[in-house]
Amino acid sequence: MNIKCLFKGLTEREFNERFGSEEQCLAFLASEKWLNGFVCRKCGHDNYCAGASPYSRRCTRCKSIESATAHTIFHCCRIPLPKAFEIAWRVCCSPLITANELSNSLETRQMTCWKFRAKVKECLNSKNGILKK
Repeated sequence: MNIKCLFKGLTEREFNERFGSEEQCLAFLASEKWLNGFVCRKCGHDNYCAGASPYSRRCTRCKSIESATAHTIFHCCRIPLPKAFEIAWRVCCSPLITANELSNSLETRQMTCWKFRAKVKECLNSKNGILKK
């Protein structure tokens, strides 16, 4: 999904209702990522069972586990998912927002905001959206 379409027209209240918790963010990522069904990246099998962590999937053939954040811009994100989603939302709503403004409003280190903002901007310029191919 295109990241601009994801946040288009969302007010702050609507954003917080939709992406206010870690579970809501993971549920959204899982639904977007496996919209057309699960296919294991290692063996190509399409049967799965629940993985150990919430919203992860485990291939029933090769036992490979894939989280909802794997192969997305949120993969290996060290800040909480709701904050990462908020950075993405703010950057999509106002592309000229600075890392300093993000840092002050989210109470997160400026360099963290700068790096994730760069990821989001790269995502805005690519065709893949939030999923990395």
